[in-house]
Amino acid sequence: MLERIALAVCPQPEPLVVEIGAGRGALTRQLLARAGRVVAIETDPRLAGGLEQTFAGTAGLLVVRGDVMSTDLTKWGPAVFAGNLPYYLTSPILRRVLTLGDAFLRAVFLVQKEVAGRLVAQPGSRAYGFLTVQTAAFAAAEMLFTVPPSAFRPPPKVDSALVRLTPRPVEEPDPAGFLEFVSQCFRQKRKTLRNNLAGRVERRLLEDQPEASLRAEQLSLEQFRSLHRRLARR
Repeated sequence: MLERIALAVCPQPEPLVVEIGAGRGALTRQLLARAGRVVAIETDPRLAGGLEQTFAGTAGLLVVRGDVMSTDLTKWGPAVFAGNLPYYLTSPILRRVLTLGDAFLRAVFLVQKEVAGRLVAQPGSRAYGFLTVQTAAFAAAEMLFTVPPSAFRPPPKVDSALVRLTPRPVEEPDPAGFLEFVSQCFRQKRKTLRNNLAGRVERRLLEDQPEASLRAEQLSLEQFRSLHRRLARR
C-alpha cells in the first residue's frame, strides 16, 4: 500500500516532495526512492527525532521540526506535496497548500474517505459543500483508491482514501474574498442564498439574481463565480 501511495505521488521521478506529517517515516522511505529530495515535516519532537536517527546520513532528506501551518512551504521551491492528513486539520492544511501559487505543483493526500467524498462531490449531492468549492477553485480533485483500516497500526475506525489535487488557473482576482463569499453562502446549508447573504448584500440586489432562491449546495463553482462577479459590480 505504501508503494502504491508513493507511486501516485511520484509516477515519474520528482525533484522535490514535501511530506506533511512524516511520522515514523514509513512513506518517507518510499518517497526517497522516487524523489531527488524529500522534505519531511513533523511537529512531534519525538517523531522528528526518530526520523533523524532512522535516516541519519541519508542523502536527499531534510527533516523539519515544525507545524505545517506556520512553516514557510515555499522556501524549498516548487514541490509535490504528500502526507496522511489528520481529520481535524485536513481543511486548513488543504487551504494552505492550495493557495501556495507556483510552489504547488501537485498534492496527493491520504484523508478520511468521508472527506475525500466531499472533495470530489458534485453540486446537489449531500457531500457537496464549502470544502468542495474551496478545493475546486484551485485544483481538480480525484479520488484514486480507498485504504482499509487494516492497513494501519493501530487500525482506525474509518476507511481512508487517497486523493490527488492538480492545480488549475485561479480565475478570481481576490481569491480570499471569493472564498469568504462562498463561506457565507454555505453559512446555514439548508437555507437559501437570499437568507444566507442577508445583511451582506442589499436585498434588492439579491432579488435580481436568479440564484437567490437556491441553496448553496445547488450551485456549481462557475455559478458561484458568476454570482460573485455580478454582486461585486453593483
